Amino acid sequence: MAAAYIVDAVRTAGGRRNGRLSQVSPADLGAVVINALLQRNSIDPALIEDVIFGCVSQIGPQTFNMARTAILASDLPIEVPGVTIDRQCGSGQQAIHFAAQAVMSGTQDVIIAGGVENMSMTPIGSPLLVAAKAGMRGPFDGEAISARYPGFDFSQFVGAERMAEKYKVTRAELDDFAYQSHMKGAAAYDDNRFDREIIPMNVTVEGEQVVHSVDEGLRRNASLEAIRELDPLQEGGLITAASASQICDGAAATLIVSERALKQYGFTPLAKIHDMAVVGSDPTMVLEGPIPATQKILQRSGLKIEDIALYEVNEAFGSVPLAWKNAIGADLDRLNVNGGAQALGHPLGATGAKLMATLAYELIRRKERYGLLAICEGLGTANATIIENLQI
Repeated sequence: MAAAYIVDAVRTAGGRRNGRLSQVSPADLGAVVINALLQRNSIDPALIEDVIFGCVSQIGPQTFNMARTAILASDLPIEVPGVTIDRQCGSGQQAIHFAAQAVMSGTQDVIIAGGVENMSMTPIGSPLLVAAKAGMRGPFDGEAISARYPGFDFSQFVGAERMAEKYKVTRAELDDFAYQSHMKGAAAYDDNRFDREIIPMNVTVEGEQVVHSVDEGLRRNASLEAIRELDPLQEGGLITAASASQICDGAAATLIVSERALKQYGFTPLAKIHDMAVVGSDPTMVLEGPIPATQKILQRSGLKIEDIALYEVNEAFGSVPLAWKNAIGADLDRLNVNGGAQALGHPLGATGAKLMATLAYELIRRKERYGLLAICEGLGTANATIIENLQI
């Protein structure tokens, strides 16, 4: 069977809301990771056959085909095409899936896949809010959807609470998981675990050039006691600001190649894409998709959860990975071992490629074989990917 390989994976350090990356155009952020892949692998830019980027809020600086504007800002020749996709929070992961499917089909051999989101410059929900102000209709007010789901607003906040309730996740567990996200992130930096994935950037801060190479959202001084005292985001709820993902600016990208390209150009792969799955689930739960996606990919691959050494399940809200753990019977000690979006940020369209980089390098560091990435997505979809470490 044809195979797809991850040759390299990079990301920017995340920028906090209105922080260091807030004035860096999304195209320039995309160019940073594209250029890093070219330079680190000494690859002729003309060999890149396509750039597939995820981006969720496609408006303003992130419209007019985000992948193409990133190409035009990069060292790639103008002959390289690009396409932008929206699978909500899993867009970057879906970009990797599409790239893998292309090289496995034999129609292409070398693709850059990733994503970008500047959430400071294009706040979450901007396409909907701007359209509403212009008098345009929303996506859920059509007759058919209204009849099928009367009164539902498909809120991710409501979904996060429903996940906790359904899978018996407590406030104490949520608070501890949020705290541990920061502690694990700090430990990862202390151990230099992010060195291979983060591309340092020169940015201007208060008129001075500084190097941006650390996720701005990380709080080394996070206090479990302070987290426990936070009010919930919704009255009577369990989710707080600490157990929700951080708004984040950033970009991430992977170099995906076929076996033919691997041999022809002498690349050394980080990992092989072992299997891929995507599912739809109850849109009123919104965030439940990683559970059936994981069940599907395990069945497809013939693997058991015990065979998977590490899992990255996006911390859109802490209730998602904790509910996933309870439903799947997974080991908490293997889950998001270097921290997650509660501490390091969730740059929407880039998150799938960002987490793929973290997963691949941590498998290599630990000399473990299989890793799983799963991300919940708006309206009840989810991607799952199993990768196999080839550097054991």
